[in-house]
Amino acid sequence: MGRPPRDKQPNTLLAHWMKRCGKSNNQLARLVTERGAQQGITGLATDESRVRDWLKGAVPRDPVPRLIVEVLSTATGMDLTPADLGLPGECAPAGVRTPWDRTAALAALSQITRSEMMMPDTRTGPDAHVHSGRDLLEPLQHWAMAQPDNSAQPAARGGRMGLSDVEEIRQATTAFRDLDNRHGGVLSRTAVLAQTDAVLSTLRTATYTEAVGRELFAAAADLGSVAGWMSFDAGRHRAAQRMFVAALHAAAEGGDKRLGAHILQCMARQMSHLGHYEDALDLVALAQYGARRHLSPAGTSMLAALEARFQAILGSTADSEAAASRALDAFNHVDSDAEDPHMAFFDLAELQATLGMAHQIAAKHLDGTARTIRVRSSTELVEAALSSRPEHRRRSKAFDHLGLARTHLAGREVEGAALETARCLELLGTFGSRRVADRLGELYEEAEPFAETAPGRDVREQIHDRLSGNPARY
Repeated sequence: MGRPPRDKQPNTLLAHWMKRCGKSNNQLARLVTERGAQQGITGLATDESRVRDWLKGAVPRDPVPRLIVEVLSTATGMDLTPADLGLPGECAPAGVRTPWDRTAALAALSQITRSEMMMPDTRTGPDAHVHSGRDLLEPLQHWAMAQPDNSAQPAARGGRMGLSDVEEIRQATTAFRDLDNRHGGVLSRTAVLAQTDAVLSTLRTATYTEAVGRELFAAAADLGSVAGWMSFDAGRHRAAQRMFVAALHAAAEGGDKRLGAHILQCMARQMSHLGHYEDALDLVALAQYGARRHLSPAGTSMLAALEARFQAILGSTADSEAAASRALDAFNHVDSDAEDPHMAFFDLAELQATLGMAHQIAAKHLDGTARTIRVRSSTELVEAALSSRPEHRRRSKAFDHLGLARTHLAGREVEGAALETARCLELLGTFGSRRVADRLGELYEEAEPFAETAPGRDVREQIHDRLSGNPARY
């Protein structure tokens, strides 16, 4: 049995963009046919009934998806992709191969922010169209050596910006981070996109000194990283990756290697969530290398803890243990008052939870006493994290309960897994996070070997009843 079923829906993305363009079924059919004819493509036989089928969820054959994208991109004046329209095809995230210069960084952030603001609130199916492997990693290698580009100056159409404007952006970013921690990315994502767009509009038209410009780009990059994180948490994976990459470019323009490393670790978490574990580990390594002379103790500890987790997923238990040791050593030198605002989330509880999950994952690769030791270590660490989480970090607490449930399953303590599942689900309605819902789907699968037992059935039924109702709200 797979994950709890999710009903298929019509292609609401295509319908959304047709409505924005004011195109009827007949008009889109005619324009697609004309576009094909201009390119020497004949025999398309596109008519109103075909468009109606696409809107119901039918998938057009090549080269029709590309032609639809071209027609609607022309109509909107935006660089749409097949994924924007709920169609198959190449969908390179904007910014992956963006030149490392100031103008390109602004353009990439602006394009993804505005396109996401105009997207409908719902999507058809999972939005997991992201770049991976060499397509993602090779362009990002340049980050390690990228330097701020001061050759391009903004047009003097607006006012002059100073450090007080930088501080306002940073305060807004802190507020949005707090909203994300309290309520999840689903509820606050639209607001942070609007704020990011407003900041970028000012950056494009205002004037500022070179020193202020670096601070402005770093602040805009940090705000963009929050928008990317909320998009990730809301299940908008393609949008999140595009936002992360564009924010990384902006961080390079700000000359902020610590912030760049933070953005890369956000990307690593996303790639791990989507099952691209080697990419996740490579992104952590890129962050460690590119910011090697700049990382704070918390940044060093955070990256090492993630390395421990990803090494465990890949079965390298010895390497995982070594990375965990480095994470603990670095954390001993953390001075929270000296850390950057974007590192505020990485406290002792976060370190314990991350290493606890590394032990739990490693346990699955081991047997006998070695497995028992890892399960015990995982339980102790995650319980310690849970006990010290601030009350408003409900999403983190839900992840902790979920992690404990998975640890109990790894130790064949199925009754404990059922109890922790219930505690996680009690919190689920207090915030919006597709990440938590996705992880519950994984727990549902992991409990299948225990489905013949009463507590095993309980785990699966609890998850099925909650997620099969309206999973999109989470």
